[in-house]
Amino acid sequence: MSDQAQGVLGRLQAMGDPEDAAGMARFGINIEKAYGIRIPELRKLAKELGKDHQLALELWDSGMHEARILASMLDDPKQVTEDQMEAWVSDFNSWDLCDQCCGNLFDKTPYAYDKVVEWSARPEEFIKRAGFALLAWLALHDKVAPDEQFESFLPLILREATDERNFVKKAVNWALRHIGKRNLSLNSKAIMAAEKMATIDNKAAKWNAKDALRELKSEKVQERLRKKEGKN
Repeated sequence: MSDQAQGVLGRLQAMGDPEDAAGMARFGINIEKAYGIRIPELRKLAKELGKDHQLALELWDSGMHEARILASMLDDPKQVTEDQMEAWVSDFNSWDLCDQCCGNLFDKTPYAYDKVVEWSARPEEFIKRAGFALLAWLALHDKVAPDEQFESFLPLILREATDERNFVKKAVNWALRHIGKRNLSLNSKAIMAAEKMATIDNKAAKWNAKDALRELKSEKVQERLRKKEGKN
């Protein structure tokens, strides 16, 4: 490990707070190798350090929780390989690491949409979650993707809506809601998907449908989408 990476790990260790680590655990975060550092502090450090692909790889290899989240903030998506994405996703052991990595880095790579398809079909809990977390982030961050791109993922959401595992269930729901909040057309299609989901005889599917419909049909969301398209 380089002197720079060792220095960053030393700084992370000094920044750690056992009380924050305990708070992370209460939110279902795996703190086995965590220092206890809040995300805003990691973002501040990432801004100071700047983009650095090699440093990101070394920090990831340390196995420390916050070092891996920091790695996702530092890495250059243009230098990320498909093999790297597969290696990192296999290391996911906590929902926050999964979500941060997908939203900070993976959704900006050229492999993002393919990985939604691949990972959403995988059986491993955090890899399947990554597929839907990645889809949710793409729906939020990719402002130029056509509606058809996201409409094509609705069958994947319906397919996995019956997964009872909490971390998967919530990511499926997250992806559906974000697709439905892009514009009025996708809102209508997401609502139709959720209504179809509600007819499935499965507890997770019914929860997903009810939760998504409550937000997607809400006046707050409808008004924002109408204003966005100049229909008010």
